Amino acid sequence: MTNIIGMLDLTSIGERTASERKQRKLSQIQVARIAGVSRQTMDLLENGRATEIGYSKLVRILAAVGLELRLEPLSLERPTLDDLLREDAGGD
Repeated sequence: MTNIIGMLDLTSIGERTASERKQRKLSQIQVARIAGVSRQTMDLLENGRATEIGYSKLVRILAAVGLELRLEPLSLERPTLDDLLREDAGGD
């Protein structure tokens, strides 16, 4: 699964979710059904209008489009080129 790294707000997560959903040629209704949420929830998330969303809903939505939520130590340093290449290749 692809991961979400460095995204701190629901707007960014929603944008990434919409992008992945479209890439997989899924409608909001299809993802909503898979995730067990309403299409309205999908619309609010993807269009940056969700003020809050429960953790379990968010995780189910992300999984439905092939993403996962990861917790990693906060790094205040800029990543090196090697770090970026490793992230792009899917390695840790």
